[in-house]
Amino acid sequence: MSVPATRTTRRAGVQTAALVVGAAFLLVGILGFVPGVTVNISELSFAGHHSGALLLGIFQVSVLHNIVHLLFGVGGLALSRSRTAAKAYLVWGGAVYLVLGLYGLLIGHGTPANFVPVNTADNWLHFVLGVAMIGLGTVLGRRTAA
Repeated sequence: MSVPATRTTRRAGVQTAALVVGAAFLLVGILGFVPGVTVNISELSFAGHHSGALLLGIFQVSVLHNIVHLLFGVGGLALSRSRTAAKAYLVWGGAVYLVLGLYGLLIGHGTPANFVPVNTADNWLHFVLGVAMIGLGTVLGRRTAA
């Protein structure tokens, strides 16, 4: 009796990176709604600088902020299925996070312009995420000779 041949496809490094980053964003988005992990959960507002909820007691979050994390997570999981899409997710997603970090530096944290909302810890994290995502997409997204 012969065993049917199984088809194996090898996931590229950039796809694995997009999968891991997407899963991390998804987890952070969920944890933003979990009491204890997010302190002052009763102060969680939909959007705006009034939200007093802090993920891990550090990062200011709102319902909108958590939804953005969830969407970035789902996007990462979905786009990790293709090498090209995974690279685009990491590079363009990283660019979005760099812009968000810059935005957080330019606006007043206590003003209506801080609708996401973000605080200083968020700004630094967004810069680090942006650089890391662009780096992963660029380095791991290079084609290698077969």
